[in-house]
Amino acid sequence: MKQTKVIILMLLASSCFFTLSGEIRIKDNSKKKWTIANCVNHISMDKTIPTNAGYQYWFADKDFLNGETIKLSVVAPGKATHKPHSHSEDEFFFVLEGTAKFYLDGDSIVSGQYTSFYCPANVEHGIANAGEGELKYLVIKKYKK
Repeated sequence: MKQTKVIILMLLASSCFFTLSGEIRIKDNSKKKWTIANCVNHISMDKTIPTNAGYQYWFADKDFLNGETIKLSVVAPGKATHKPHSHSEDEFFFVLEGTAKFYLDGDSIVSGQYTSFYCPANVEHGIANAGEGELKYLVIKKYKK
């Protein structure tokens, strides 16, 4: 569990490097100064969002960093958050715990913990829980404005 927390914190910290000089333009085009207080996000179970397969938690939503997001998805055994699909943005998945079945453009592979999965824009892709326990993975994506 400690290793999972370290990975999440490293990913969140790296998202701060998308910005220049510690400032970014946020939704209302004002500038925001980054501090340790607003760069660290601890998961709060009361702020999770239920899905048909488990739940999700947005560490950084579409409004936080000009569309750059990071989300935790937790999926029950034998389930998927949604069917394979495509969209205009690239997307990364990173498995923290469990066994995932990755689908990309007609092919699939099963893999476990500490595996990344890159999904190019406009290519059908999906991820499902292929294990007996919960599947926990991060979704890293930049939404177009």
